[in-house]
Amino acid sequence: MDLHSQEAILRLSEQHGKDQVLVLLGSPDEESAEIAAETVVLGDPSYAGPLAGAQLGLDVFHILEPEIREDIPDDVWEEQVGVMADVLDADSIATAVSGMRDRKGESQE
Repeated sequence: MDLHSQEAILRLSEQHGKDQVLVLLGSPDEESAEIAAETVVLGDPSYAGPLAGAQLGLDVFHILEPEIREDIPDDVWEEQVGVMADVLDADSIATAVSGMRDRKGESQE
């Protein structure tokens, strides 16, 4: 997750409140999805960006997770996600992101 995105997420969480922000990822693999999810839940693991040490505990999902897919109209899905859903390892990516959601409680204790 680049520094600009981290800044935007931090600003939005401060402006609207952490309970009002949901981060939707589109990372193409398990590792990058997990790192991005960790960044918005527990803080930037590289300690280099605006979210370094900022345990926001935000809700985070990946576009390929079933609960997100259900809410996207079929025509939009095909146009925006389409083929990528067929070639990416959606299960591994979803497991990585949901694992970070499970750790969300750690940032709030």
